[in-house]
Amino acid sequence: MKIEKYKMETSKGKLQYNISGKGKPNIVLINGGSGPIEGWMKILPEISESSSVFSYNRLGVTGSDKPKEPQDGITIVETLREALTIAGFEPPFLLVGHSLGGLYANLYARLYPNEAAGIVFLESSHPKDTSLNEYQGNTVKTINKIFTMLDSLFPHKQFNEVKFVKKTVNQIHEIDTFPEIPVFVITGGKENRMMPEEVRKKRLEHQLELLSLSKNSKHIIAEKSGHFPQLSEPTVVIGAIKDCVEQICTANYN
Repeated sequence: MKIEKYKMETSKGKLQYNISGKGKPNIVLINGGSGPIEGWMKILPEISESSSVFSYNRLGVTGSDKPKEPQDGITIVETLREALTIAGFEPPFLLVGHSLGGLYANLYARLYPNEAAGIVFLESSHPKDTSLNEYQGNTVKTINKIFTMLDSLFPHKQFNEVKFVKKTVNQIHEIDTFPEIPVFVITGGKENRMMPEEVRKKRLEHQLELLSLSKNSKHIIAEKSGHFPQLSEPTVVIGAIKDCVEQICTANYN
């Protein structure tokens, strides 16, 4: 599926976005780090049959403008809120956060609890994942250092969100409260040979910890998927989103 992209002017620069479908609750798809809008192409048609869905490219991603300031979590959340307001896309939202986008969904719900109706954490980063690097082998650490050095050659990349993950995590830690909303956690079950066993175990522990954010939470393992279940097992992701929509609708009805 080709996703039609439109552009809007925000106070931080131009953003590419798409709005599909009609119906409540309004769903906001939050990409992983530097991930493009096309990552949602296998789930967007079906979930937009019954809900309105907003997806976008963050600053620095494909056709959106390059960022002019550090892209930490609060900056990203505030830019997203501004974009949603400009688009006339009203809360409360079901937030779907993939990978690094899960940190932003987590932070959004803490900053604006009345605007979050539910969250689907999709192979999401957990605040504790920043400590996993200590378990990586020397080869992976060396590769990461080389990438960081290469990034410094491109001026706009000094503001890349990946450089501000620790700051984003600190911002999450500064807000203790999380709203009592449905939380779904989707974890890829396929083994990654590049990932040391110790890292895999710790990361799974962190995924399970996300369930403790809400009394109404559910863990789903996408057995045939690695880090991108929305591409490898779209039906699993669609099913979780629809279940979350149903819970939100039921809660509102009651």
